[in-house]
Amino acid sequence: MPNPVMSCETSLGNFKVELFEDKMPVTAGHIAALARDGFYDGLHFHRVIKGFMCQFGCPNSKDPKSSAAGTGGPPGGCVDDEFPEDAKLSNEPGTLSMANTGSPNSGGSQFFINTVHNSFLDWFSAGQSKHPVFGKVTEGMDVITAIEACPKGANDRPSPPVQMVKVTVKG
Repeated sequence: MPNPVMSCETSLGNFKVELFEDKMPVTAGHIAALARDGFYDGLHFHRVIKGFMCQFGCPNSKDPKSSAAGTGGPPGGCVDDEFPEDAKLSNEPGTLSMANTGSPNSGGSQFFINTVHNSFLDWFSAGQSKHPVFGKVTEGMDVITAIEACPKGANDRPSPPVQMVKVTVKG
């Protein structure tokens, strides 16, 4: 059975993501369930750093000017970290990786899209940061590049804000 595809409609254009449910069933399944429930619709990218990544998924980012944007998680709380030995997926450009607080099992709804190869974030690297990859942009990487290039305001927030209008999942 093929992996689910998440279609993302943003205020700067559309992109598609393959969710790696075959390799990362807990993490990819969790993100897919949130998307199917409409959790991501209307949120904003709340942290974008050129030459690094674009972060998204905080419920407090519905108001892009909220000082709490970047601090929230999904209803029901966090998911357990998923570090399968047979799925050592690196944080390469275009991959989606689970954001967390740095503490174990602290990932929830926030994820980031790598815009460069951030191997130091791999869960199997020697570093302290452990961010499992659970998907990859398959169409519309130019939209991610446009989001990354946006002017920034306080706290690395795009200004003007970039909204995730609608997210749908097939498969």
